[in-house]
Amino acid sequence: MDGFRSRRLVVAGLTCALALGLAACGGSSSSSDGKSADGKVVITVNGMPPKTQTVDRKNFEEDVTAFEKSHPDIDIQPREGLMDPKTFSAKLAGGQLEDVFYVYFTDPAGLIARRQAADITPYLTGVPNVGDVRPELQKVFQDEDGKTYGLPTGNYSLGLLYNRELFRKAGLDPDRPPATWEEVRGAAKRIAGLGDGTVGYADYSKNNQGGWHLTSWIYSMGGEVAVKDGGKWKAAFDSDAGRKAMQALHDMRWTDNSMGTRQLLEIPDVQQLMGAGKLGMYMAGPDNIPTIVKQFERKYDEYGLTALPGSATLGGGDGYMFNPKATPEQIKAGIEWIRWKFYDPTHEEAKTKKSAGSDIPIGLPQPNLFAGETQATVDAVHAKYANVPQRNFQPFVDRSPQVELKVEPPNAQQIYTVLDGVMQAVLTKKDADPDQLLADAAKKVDTILATVK
Repeated sequence: MDGFRSRRLVVAGLTCALALGLAACGGSSSSSDGKSADGKVVITVNGMPPKTQTVDRKNFEEDVTAFEKSHPDIDIQPREGLMDPKTFSAKLAGGQLEDVFYVYFTDPAGLIARRQAADITPYLTGVPNVGDVRPELQKVFQDEDGKTYGLPTGNYSLGLLYNRELFRKAGLDPDRPPATWEEVRGAAKRIAGLGDGTVGYADYSKNNQGGWHLTSWIYSMGGEVAVKDGGKWKAAFDSDAGRKAMQALHDMRWTDNSMGTRQLLEIPDVQQLMGAGKLGMYMAGPDNIPTIVKQFERKYDEYGLTALPGSATLGGGDGYMFNPKATPEQIKAGIEWIRWKFYDPTHEEAKTKKSAGSDIPIGLPQPNLFAGETQATVDAVHAKYANVPQRNFQPFVDRSPQVELKVEPPNAQQIYTVLDGVMQAVLTKKDADPDQLLADAAKKVDTILATVK
């Protein structure tokens, strides 16, 4: 996902800074029982898009109006901004945390362990649509006893984004993209052979993004980055899977010369290469496609997406959790807001139709929140109003069910900092020693994981 860190930076810009006064953002204007003077249940909810995102902001505000009209006993007080780990604890302690707050999949485990989110399990019984959510996504918001503390509202998984035109020029079939890392290597070599600065495959190695992608490489090779053993976490990437990932990168970089000579890349560098038509493939989620199309004035027809080779990939997403100080009535109102806005398939056609005339892409393969008939209903609506060539992304749809979705390890960003060094070494030093690099990194990560609560 192109925004795994950049979204955090956006958060920093959107979230009211403590220095500016917490009273300016956060807590509701209700009384201590969470109700207004006229008896309505009042809830504050963040995640409202900023005014610069004109269409998204308008849609959000219209959703609030429609919800309140159909739920006259609930008053939604929307807030801009998302969950910021740097200010979260202070906002909670100061009574300024929203009643329903946005989180990434990396946040719930820590918040649950520190008892900084409400247990909503008792309030979910009989709530429509909640049971349709894919169990592996709901599990992100549950503790070891199966208690639920939040609800997922979006998800992504890393796949392989590719330039269909470069595939054709290299004599490759863009409708049959690589399904194994060996095939990726072969395709990258042929694309790089086109010359004129064309790169077959590129990857990140800076600002924690190298560690983020190396994690997915290791998952795809059948390995783990961290495992829990006897109640404690420890590094697990000094393994056969870790060495296979390192060897594959080393072979493409130094044996095949298919990764170009410019390294220490990060998200904007690689997207620029793809936008300039000089890159064949890179590891990415579906959300990268509209970013490249809009930023570099390209067309959706130019790109294809397939699932990541191997047995597993790194996934993530977002959702909402609930203030532990919220009243039962506020929690129930918040659950209903989430259900109504994100889960009810009967609203999907109206919402999608409203966006059909904008530049919001309709028909990308993710997010896919649900299982069974609910997801089928959503997919049918998206197919009806699709404004992107869904056939180009069918390889991703077809093979994704065979690829296990794994979430990020605990203390992910600190681990990624360490793994950045591993990624940089293998891509910039021809004689890098994978065994030593992985062993040294594992010692550092063990120290980081020792702090996980």
